[in-house]
Amino acid sequence: MKDTETRLTELETTVIELKNKEIKIAQLEAKISELTTFISDIQEQFILLPDVTRYGNLKKFLQESDFRKADEETTRIMLEVAGEERDTLTPDDVSKYPCNSLQVIDEIWRKYSNQKFGFSIQLKTYYQAGGNLDTIRAQDITILKKFADEVGWLDENKVAKFEDYDNWDFTLSAPDGCFPAHWWKSPYGLKMVTFFFSRLISCNIA
Repeated sequence: MKDTETRLTELETTVIELKNKEIKIAQLEAKISELTTFISDIQEQFILLPDVTRYGNLKKFLQESDFRKADEETTRIMLEVAGEERDTLTPDDVSKYPCNSLQVIDEIWRKYSNQKFGFSIQLKTYYQAGGNLDTIRAQDITILKKFADEVGWLDENKVAKFEDYDNWDFTLSAPDGCFPAHWWKSPYGLKMVTFFFSRLISCNIA
């Protein structure tokens, strides 16, 4: 009997110790999560530090989930960085666009859209649609149309709906990769799209 009582006591002690360990593990996991968030915020500050004025409004709009303003701000930033207007920006300009600017824009978009929007999400969608470097070089219209449809840039008749931009869905309910979108509209059309995809790949935006 005494042996049984001793074993029960030992078992109770073990259970208590295990519960205490579980509590400590949960507390440790919470601390790790808190530290990870803190590090992420610090990294973002370092990213924005050299150009906080340039990217500050984009971050603000995305924090507020104002995806339309963020989309238009993205275009403004990219034209500013390129030193061109939309009508004067050429595919050659795009092929030389600074990688660090693309990386900053992409990271801000992804962070504040729960990984739904951003250039890297668009490139991933293009790959999923069957695209690759060869289809980009060939300016494969079939793959590009499939990509555009996947990200919500085509209407029910499979026609580009950039002229109906006011009526787009500027929420997280929009298809993955839908934004940034405003930037992609160019007088050079398909040629500009393929040059920009090539630049994303050469800059390792993934």
